[in-house]
Formats: sequence, C-alpha cells, structure tokens
Amino acid sequence: MKSDRFGAMAPVTSVRLEATNHDGVLIGKTLSPAKYRSCREKGVAVPDLVLGLDLNNNSSLGYDHPQWRRNGLITDIELRPDEDTLVEWKPGMASVIGDLWTLQGEPVAADPRQALKRIAAAYAERGLSVLACVEIEATVFEESIDQARAQQYQNLTPLGGSSGAALVHAKSPDHTEYMEAVVARFDEIGLPWEAWSDEAATGQIEFNIAPADPVTAADRWARARQIMREVAYSLGRSVTFMSKWSAEYGQGSHLNVSVSDADGNIFFDASAPDEPSERMLHFLGGVMATLEASTSFALPTITSYRRLMELEGPPTTQTWGIANKSCAVRAVLAGPSATRLEYRLPASDSNMYSTLAAFLAGGLLGLDEKTTPPPRFDRMAWALAPGTVPVVPKNLYDAISALAADDQLRRYLGDEFVDYWVGLRRWEWFSYHTGAERTDEQISVWESLRYFELA
Repeated sequence: MKSDRFGAMAPVTSVRLEATNHDGVLIGKTLSPAKYRSCREKGVAVPDLVLGLDLNNNSSLGYDHPQWRRNGLITDIELRPDEDTLVEWKPGMASVIGDLWTLQGEPVAADPRQALKRIAAAYAERGLSVLACVEIEATVFEESIDQARAQQYQNLTPLGGSSGAALVHAKSPDHTEYMEAVVARFDEIGLPWEAWSDEAATGQIEFNIAPADPVTAADRWARARQIMREVAYSLGRSVTFMSKWSAEYGQGSHLNVSVSDADGNIFFDASAPDEPSERMLHFLGGVMATLEASTSFALPTITSYRRLMELEGPPTTQTWGIANKSCAVRAVLAGPSATRLEYRLPASDSNMYSTLAAFLAGGLLGLDEKTTPPPRFDRMAWALAPGTVPVVPKNLYDAISALAADDQLRRYLGDEFVDYWVGLRRWEWFSYHTGAERTDEQISVWESLRYFELA
C-alpha cells in the first residue's frame, strides 16, 4: 500500500467498491469496514458475469470467452481497490474505484479500466504524458424515476421548460436547482469541474470536467454521472445519458486530449502557432486511420447511431479540421497550454474508459509510425455529396465489422480486449433485431427500456 488513506479517513460504516462494465454501468459491492480492510490488497470476489451480462440482465453469448471465464462456469474474478481514488462519498460512506483481476493474479485484459491503464503506460514508456477531459451531456426530466418507469420512459417532460436555445441563463428555478445541487456534490467529494450549461435540446445539460491524466479523467466521468443520477433521484427527477431519447437533438461526450513530453505540449509548435505541430499531425494520422475501426467504442449502442443526423451537431464524416466543429476531430490551436484535439464523435452512452483507450491507441499508432493524416477539411462536413469523404459507419453492425477486420488498434489494445468487445456488441445487435418491435426509423420502446437508466 502506498499509504493508509483509508485509516486516515473519518470513521465510515460502509465502503462502496466500484468499477464499470463495458456498457459504462457502475458495478461493484458495498462492504463493511472490516470486510474492506481484509480485502484491500487482494480484492473482493465478484462473478465473471459482471463483464458478461447485457443491460437486460441476460448473458451475452455467441462468441469465444477468454480463459478467465472458464467456458461459462461462472467463476469468480477479483475487484481490487485503487486507493488513489478513495473519497468520502457521503457521511459514513467511502467510495473507491477498482480494477478487475483474475484469480491467478493477472489483470483482466477485457476490463475497460485496465485497457486504459495499459495505453497510459505505453505513453509513459515513450516519455509522454496525456491530459484528457470529458464534456458530459445528459437530459433531465420533471418526472421522478418511478414515474418515468411507469411510463416506460415515454412522453416525459424535460426539466426547465421548452423555451430558449443553448447556453440560456434565463431558465426556470427547477433547472438551476438541479445544476447547483450537482456541482455542490462535485465539490463535496473533490471532483474538479470547470463549467455547466444548458444544451441544444430542451432539458439537456452539460458539465465540463477538469483535465487530468487519462485514468483519472475517466474515473471523474464515472463519478460525475453517478452524482448526476443520485441528485436527480433525490430531487424527484429523472435523468438519462441515452445518446438520443426522442426526436430532439442527440447528446454526446466530447473528449479533449493533449500530449506532452519533457519540453511541453507536443501538439503546439511555437514556430507556427496557428498550425498543427508535426507530432499533432502524426497523432491525427493514426486517429484517422483507425477512426472507422474505433467507432463502436464511441457509438456503442443501437441508439448511438440515431444521433448521427446531418446539421444537428454530431459529426457524420471521417474528417478532421482546425476549429471545425462539423468534423469528427477538431484541432484547437490555443497556445502552449491549451492546444489540443477534440474528439467529437463519442455519444453520451459511450464508456469513457474504452473510448479514451481507443482514441489514444490510434494516436499512439500515429506517433510511433509517423503517420500522415488525410488533408484537413475546411468546409462544413455535413450534407456532402456521396463519395466526397468517408462517412462514419451508419449502424452498430458496420462499426463492429470494421473493428473485427482491423489489425492496427488491436496491436495497442490487445486481442482479448478487442475480441471480447466485438462479441459483446454483436450480442447487442442480435438482441435488438430479435427482441424489439421496431420500425428502425423511430426509437423503439425496447431501446428506452434497455438504455434510459443504465446507458
């Protein structure tokens, strides 16, 4: 143990040990203090199904399981706390995020947090460090979660009224009450935030979380979403991170990333501050070469692809540009401290551990191989004539197929992580097409029941 952070805490009566599964759902166990003390080093046993159940609590099937799943015998794996993440969640309760390990003491290669840690370590081995932050979007409703469930999440009333557009301060008090309660909880647990606002759709909100190293940034994303849920429920409201819950605008989780070495931000070129540096271009080259293969991480659900509407904000093409928000990747050239890349494709229902790992894997590939990106796109990248530029995959099936055929990302993410994800997403596609009463043009009740609370 680095230090006895737990022993230094105020007395607690319970410890919530947490992780996220591939769908981004916060999972784990709540332990007594005595039990937590006994498993701080080795971890606590959890069934391997924590990484094998879909959002309807069914076992995902139809693909090869890794050895740690032991051919469907429902064995145990271990959830080990990372005490660097230990906080007082509320009086009497501690919270700590952990990683999944096999019973043989090996990291579970399919664990999203372990995958991100591996990528961050690969940057460190090259003398590089990453700063990342997430813009979290969600929609809040007047109805309580019980009422939303009773209505099967249909015909809900967005919080704050229907007047106005994005970034409006003149919202009704119920909207402000919710936002202020969320940031008050952020402050209580020491989760740094930079801004909050309402967004394009009615009831839609955004929180900007402060930059950190990749794993910490993803940890903050997971905790911020949990707080947003808990506050909504405590105020008699409901909230969803579905990428598109209705015909309104969809919602995303934009990622901002910069990379530094001992001399500073490698994306910034002091001799040409209004142009991407050579190494930013190399990073972009790898990202763009793997963008199609990485799409299923950024857009992981059936509903994610409904967000890809021309002229509505989300990118629909595999393009990058300077200060061009219509592109999938936007280069922000803002001086030595703030020059960065913004990945605009991820939906709000993406798992940020996996999405950030895939984005950084593409960038590292580009840095290693000094990849040249395609020409930057200087026009509006929506509503283009067919064949002008490559487009983002239109559905989950096509995105999975692109990843399964790729041999570049898996070199950095690992075969087990990629193959397990492909299997899980194929199951998601199969479950929708065999279980939903649908028209495909409209969001189905199946999607609302599956994604509204847990995505």
